[in-house]
Amino acid sequence: MTRIVTMTVNGEERELPSPVNRTLLDVLRAEGGLTGTKKGCDVGDCGACTVIMDGKPVNACLVLAVEAEGADILTIEGLQHGPDRPHLLQEKFMEHGGAQCGFCTPGIVMMAKALLDETPAPSEDEIRFALAGNICRCTGYTKIIEAVQDAADEMNKARAQ
Repeated sequence: MTRIVTMTVNGEERELPSPVNRTLLDVLRAEGGLTGTKKGCDVGDCGACTVIMDGKPVNACLVLAVEAEGADILTIEGLQHGPDRPHLLQEKFMEHGGAQCGFCTPGIVMMAKALLDETPAPSEDEIRFALAGNICRCTGYTKIIEAVQDAADEMNKARAQ
């Protein structure tokens, strides 16, 4: 049985067809054409599929698309300010070398965004705790943590002005 699921994706209302047993991840990628959200483990262990749903980070592989009816979804594609204007977090990941193969990066960036939305000046321990559900096999996390800290610092300086 297929249903039309209406949700706001990256600021645009979308109606996406979905079998009732299909995940939000699969619908975003296949029907939505948003392939920045990655399918890693498909069981909620790696964090590659992290999106922000109604202001909270979720593993899109663990959410049925029908559960997202009426939800506000932000994916990595919706994070940047335009085609040539990446979000500050994306810039800091590039600047600090926080991405190597890049497979895990969208999920980590989305989790970091959710963290900074809730905790504008996180400690290193808070960043590590927030990103604990995101697995990266390439970087060793040091550059990722530095990128998030630098982004937080710059965002806080901008707020203070």
